[in-house]
This record gives sequence, C-alpha cells and structure tokens, in this order.
Amino acid sequence: MAPPDYFDFFNAVSPIGQEVVAQLVGAGRERVVLRGEFITREGQVQRDLLLVLVGVQMSYLDHDGTPHIIAFTYPPSLSGVPDSFAAQIPSRYHLQALTESHLLAIPHARVQALLDESPALERMFRKLTEQVLAGVIERHLELRTLPIAERLRVFAQRSPHLFQLVPHKYLASYLHIDPTNFSKLYNSVAW
Repeated sequence: MAPPDYFDFFNAVSPIGQEVVAQLVGAGRERVVLRGEFITREGQVQRDLLLVLVGVQMSYLDHDGTPHIIAFTYPPSLSGVPDSFAAQIPSRYHLQALTESHLLAIPHARVQALLDESPALERMFRKLTEQVLAGVIERHLELRTLPIAERLRVFAQRSPHLFQLVPHKYLASYLHIDPTNFSKLYNSVAW
C-alpha cells in the first residue's frame, strides 16, 4: 500500500518545495500502533508530530469512564494532541488507534528546526493551523445551534467516509447525539 502523498497534501494548504517536504518526511520514523492501543495517554507529552500513513485514530476526553470524542484522523492528515505537541505539556486527553495505524513520527525538536530553516514550511503550518481553528469554530457553532438531525446531515455531507471507518457509537459521541437517537436517525436515511 502506497503511503499518502504529503507533498500534495501540504501544497493544497500553501506552496512548499519538494525538498522541504522530503526533509520533513525524512526526519520521521515509522511507528506501528495496533487497534485499540494508545498513541498518547492523558498526562503524557506528545513528543512527535504524526503523519498518518495508514489507519484511523481518535482523540477523546475520558470523563467518568465515558469517552467524549474530540476528533478523528486518517490519511492524509496530521495526528496527535496539538496543544501538548506545540507547548510540550502533558496532554489533557487520549489519542488512540481505532484501527491498526502506521504513523510517521517526527520529533518536536526536528520539526522546530525545520520550521526555523524554512519560511515556506512555517507558512504552511501557520495556514494549516488557521484551517484547523476555523474548523473547530465551525464545529462548535454546529454543536451549539443545529438540531441533532441537522448535525448528522451536515456531518454526512462533510465526512461520509467516516460512517464506514468509525464505529457509530463514537460518531454519536463526536456529534453529541445519544447513541439510540443516532441509530434511529442513521437508519431513517437512505444512504
């Protein structure tokens, strides 16, 4: 299975040279995480930037034994606990492999050195961060203002592939919909 093309992924965000992407990717080591294994646990520091090569991961907050899903990652995308990685502080939530995952792990110090060396890489990461922030705000507004059926419809338009990749109980948590209501809504629509 061919790894995702991160040159195209990064260039869709902001122009960046092949050699810079090669340096970034070349600084990583492949890490294989089995289904159900934790990549980062609450309290651990996210030491590496993770490029997803294969698999699906989820980040979640465990509150009294109930997982509250924050995000899903899959190729081609970055994975990790952003605030822990950026500030090198303990994570406040978990990152776990939903499926066997192959990740390219690039150490924080090497990422910082490459950002210092390449204005194009720094610009691309800034723009990527802006996109993530805009997405988080959009999701927050959807969760606060949309009725549950509309939340499911909007999610289905934006990320239809996740219905096949992620157990529905986790999608229900991500959308803040009771699992029983999620199941009824999901089964009432002709997919």
